[in-house]
Amino acid sequence: MEHWEFVGRADELSRLRTVATNESERGLILSGVAGIGKSRLLREAVTGLAQDKWAVCSASATIASSGLPFGGLAQILPPDPPAGLSAAGLLRWAADALHVLAGDRPIVLAVDDAHLLDPPSAALVHLLVRENATLLATLRTSEPVPPPISALWTEGLVGHAELAPLRADDSQALLTAMTGGPVEAGSAQRLGRLGGGNPLLLRELVMAAVRGGELVRAYGFWRWTGRLTLAPSLAELVDARVGSLTAGVRDVLELTSFGEPIGLSLLLRAADPADVEAAEERGLIRVARDERRRDVSLAHPLYGEVVRRRCPVTRTRRLLATLADLVEDVGARRRDDLLRVAVWRLDSGTAQDGALLLDAASQAFARFDVGLARRLAAAAQDASHGVGEARHDPGPHGSYPAAELLATALLFADEPEEALAVLDASPEDSARHTTARATVEFFGLGRPETADTLADTRHADPADAARVRAVESFIRLQCDQAVRARELAVGVLGNPAASVPARGLARCVLAFLAALAGDPDGARELLTAAGADTAAWRRDIPALQYALQMCEGTLVSVSMDLPAIDRIVTAEFAALAQTGGFGFGSGWVSLLESRAAWLSGRTDEALRVVEQACAALAMTRVYDGCAHFARATIAAQRGDHALARSSLEVADASASTATGLYYAWRQQARAWTSACAGDIATAVRMLLDVAARLRAAGFHAVELLVLYDLVRLGSPEPASARMAQLATTVGGRATPLLVRHACAGADGEAHLAVAREFSVLGYQVFAAEAAAGAVQIFRAGRDPRALGASTLLADLLARCETLRTPALLAVQPTLTVRERQVAELAAGGVRSREIADRLFLSPRTVENHLQRVYTKLGVSGRNELAPALRLLPQ
Repeated sequence: MEHWEFVGRADELSRLRTVATNESERGLILSGVAGIGKSRLLREAVTGLAQDKWAVCSASATIASSGLPFGGLAQILPPDPPAGLSAAGLLRWAADALHVLAGDRPIVLAVDDAHLLDPPSAALVHLLVRENATLLATLRTSEPVPPPISALWTEGLVGHAELAPLRADDSQALLTAMTGGPVEAGSAQRLGRLGGGNPLLLRELVMAAVRGGELVRAYGFWRWTGRLTLAPSLAELVDARVGSLTAGVRDVLELTSFGEPIGLSLLLRAADPADVEAAEERGLIRVARDERRRDVSLAHPLYGEVVRRRCPVTRTRRLLATLADLVEDVGARRRDDLLRVAVWRLDSGTAQDGALLLDAASQAFARFDVGLARRLAAAAQDASHGVGEARHDPGPHGSYPAAELLATALLFADEPEEALAVLDASPEDSARHTTARATVEFFGLGRPETADTLADTRHADPADAARVRAVESFIRLQCDQAVRARELAVGVLGNPAASVPARGLARCVLAFLAALAGDPDGARELLTAAGADTAAWRRDIPALQYALQMCEGTLVSVSMDLPAIDRIVTAEFAALAQTGGFGFGSGWVSLLESRAAWLSGRTDEALRVVEQACAALAMTRVYDGCAHFARATIAAQRGDHALARSSLEVADASASTATGLYYAWRQQARAWTSACAGDIATAVRMLLDVAARLRAAGFHAVELLVLYDLVRLGSPEPASARMAQLATTVGGRATPLLVRHACAGADGEAHLAVAREFSVLGYQVFAAEAAAGAVQIFRAGRDPRALGASTLLADLLARCETLRTPALLAVQPTLTVRERQVAELAAGGVRSREIADRLFLSPRTVENHLQRVYTKLGVSGRNELAPALRLLPQ
């Protein structure tokens, strides 16, 4: 991890090289903070310049050389200047020496840290630019610049630009380069945010995390635990950037680090305005406009980490209490003020209101900040017990609401045993306690017998009974007891005493069943109603979030609704789940993203993202296997049988009876793995069995997809009639196309029409396979339309990444190396005799090779070779 390839900065790199090679420009000076990547960018820019065209003179100024005449450019000047020359004479001698060295080539002068140049070196740089040399240089922001250098851009001789922090995607690419492998999405976002777009600080973060064992590898992805190891080298880097501070500026920095973003007006009330101005001038804080407010934040996220850790405990508590007082005095009007004040009060030891802590914990949970929700809920629970410094009246339910929220946060953090311990320690004996415990046992530990435990529970209160039945309904659904799940859910909705959250959970069950049955519109209507009042159910049944996510994911997955998947993965929830430590949510998002990538033909991306899901779900125990089944399916359709088989082994080892509902996805993975190994008959038999089971269960949307797999495997006969029946039952824009493809038979034009329509909808994999069917039909009949079909298929495959399904392999026969050489030359218009001469063959041998190629590819002559060859894997 010490060295890595240059990544990102494509625009800046292109700009520097353009300036260096364009005769009309004289140079460009880049300014930036320490560690932003100026030096590496400059080196990369001049490395690609041809030495025979340009005389590249590279120098790096240092503090040590800044006191020596011409010390900054000593690396490029002759070692022994003539004796007895005046200062002007030495300047002329140095310029002439570089001109002699360059000869007829233009001089490109690359100077790193030009703000450290000694006066003679700075004067020489200025002179060389005036004598038509091109200057590429870097400066550190906020450092004094030698007048000859600053005059270059103030006089318009060269350009000057500020180097911005790395973009988020460049930071992620840099993380991959540093670690030598991909970084899980949530970890990359959190590390990238802490690095603040500064490559040097990001490097130190990664190195410290690796050395501290906080950056670990799972399923090929690096995953950060979230614990920051503040290594000495990292602290020293931050110290170097912050520099020495006056007491007043230190107060500003500390207040901002604990309160960011803090309103400028509040900061000016808490600190001396002159110190606030000084901190901004030094680049330590940043003032940004947010609608009608001006907010202050630190110039770099790591400043806060270092400042907070070094602040004495007593001063920390005083500052936090001050911040809480300031916000409360103005009325805590902003959306996040409740949460911020609660955290400040808790950390300052001034929390007097346990209800405030509980409300703040609920708000943190709503934002999927699992760690913070857990901490605040624990504090609220302690407050109700009279533990610690916060106090409040526990009310009729004692500490239970806080205990349930804490247990739910622990469940979301994949710590179900700790969650059960919290619930068991609570004296509560109510329906809420019963359902909370059942939720943890089922979703955290995968115990399907929990449903029977709930069924045996009796509550006199109709609302309590509805609550228990709603949770039981959802658990039975997950265990593939759909009939009983539906009965229970309908009963809850028919109970006038049922609470809003209980009704929401019942609607989720019915929406789930509607999605599986092929009624996407009905499912969406139920989902919308279920999620309408999140404020109510997040407090009453917080684990309902599981149900909403799983139902929505199943709906868009079985209906193959690509726009809806895009909306989900770009919505606020996805970002919050990935950065807030919510493993199940992050894995769920990755599975959907993988599904969309695969349908679109981006199979490399699909495999990468599904492996992120494997990493994110590794600790969830119950749903870990689901990610590995998805990985096996993708690997099999990429032709990687070894990876598909190993993924199945992992999935089978971690599969739980708590996920019985997802048997179809498991069997599809097994069928495609068999097909990848060449055992199509076994794959067909598996799919027919699971299709029959789905038909009996009424899961017609999934049944349609399983039957379509038969079509894709080249066995439409047992599927087409049933699919035609399902056309009137299963909704969704993909259904008519799936049915038409299944019923296309030997009609090549029908296959082509379906392929084009699949492609328009974004289903590039299906489009390619349909086009392959047309190619096969036309080739078998020696139909001249094979050429057009092959061209379409080649265009579709060009949009896809690695794809090795039976439908495609049927039109992608294996050619020998020699056959491939002969065919490619012939397709390029080379005559047989010339091919023979080039390959040291006889003309007869060339013709024999061509005849075998024509037979294998199903083409009739040279004019059809080019599109046919484009179908073959490279």
